[in-house]
Amino acid sequence: MKARAPVAALALLALVAGACSGSEETADGPQPTVTVTLLTHDSFDVSRDVVRAFERESGIDLQIVPAGDAGQLVNRAILTAGNPEGDVLFGVDDNLFPKAVEEGVFEPYESPELSRVEEAYELDPTHAVTPVDHGDVCLNVDLGWFGERGLPPPGDLGDLTEGRYRGLTVVENPATSTPGLAFMLASIVRFGDDGWQAFWRDLRANDVLVVDGWEQAYFGEFSGAGGGEGERPIVVSYATSPVAEVVFAEETLDRAPTAAVIESCYRQVEFAGVLAGTEHPREAGAVIDFLLSRPFQEDVPLRMFVFPVVGDAELPEEFVRWGEEPESPLALPPEQVSAEREAWVQTWTDLMLG
Repeated sequence: MKARAPVAALALLALVAGACSGSEETADGPQPTVTVTLLTHDSFDVSRDVVRAFERESGIDLQIVPAGDAGQLVNRAILTAGNPEGDVLFGVDDNLFPKAVEEGVFEPYESPELSRVEEAYELDPTHAVTPVDHGDVCLNVDLGWFGERGLPPPGDLGDLTEGRYRGLTVVENPATSTPGLAFMLASIVRFGDDGWQAFWRDLRANDVLVVDGWEQAYFGEFSGAGGGEGERPIVVSYATSPVAEVVFAEETLDRAPTAAVIESCYRQVEFAGVLAGTEHPREAGAVIDFLLSRPFQEDVPLRMFVFPVVGDAELPEEFVRWGEEPESPLALPPEQVSAEREAWVQTWTDLMLG
């Protein structure tokens, strides 16, 4: 028997109910509408006009409900499996979806839009979850800091343990951070079962700083973040972070002030799924289709700074000019990560925080 979280569920449903309506008054009189609740992580973002166009065309009222970070989102979905707090969930990544599928969080839905999705991102043959976007977790470096000192930035994970990079790196805890987990997995791919623990021992000896989350690492400790106050010029972030530095710069920039170390990048794919037990399975499927539509896919890069998964989506100029995608990113099979993640994280915790 699965556990439940009734208090959290009631609180969330009360929030949703307050935003829902059973009908819509128009010049032709009341028109029936169906409200579909999309549960997502706090980083989800979409242009309002893209949502409104979908609502006009589909007759579906889309309610978007943030529910914490990706880990919190998935844990809540597992606790309420079969009695969901919404109809669709977006934001489960390739490291988390096997457990959610195993716990019965989703019901299968095969979108007709999948024919436009590049094969590399279709990691679930059961169609319990559908790929929506992808990104890469990579080391980022402050180009100005390295330029001023005549020191070349690191080109690979292994460089971080060299003496010339002592005390320069900040990383996130893999037990509390999605990019932190991806970076730990990158080290396992890069150094293998016999070498990744030695890498972390050497990194600890080289005065690496570990913090709980990405915002603390990037804006609090990284010297290259616009508006940040950090002093460390190497951080675990995303391949698209340099694009964001240009887009959000107070002054127009001709080049990004930071760069991703492409050889260090670990691929992440984000998925959405119809929640098992939804009262609106047909409309929930339509929302999955919407997430793969060109308007949504072309909105994704500058809203969430990730890449689309469909082949016919055009990238914004900023991504074409400053965005980088590694040709051969580091990655592990989702099933292996699901099976070994907890043991790996415990080993990392003993090594780094013990």
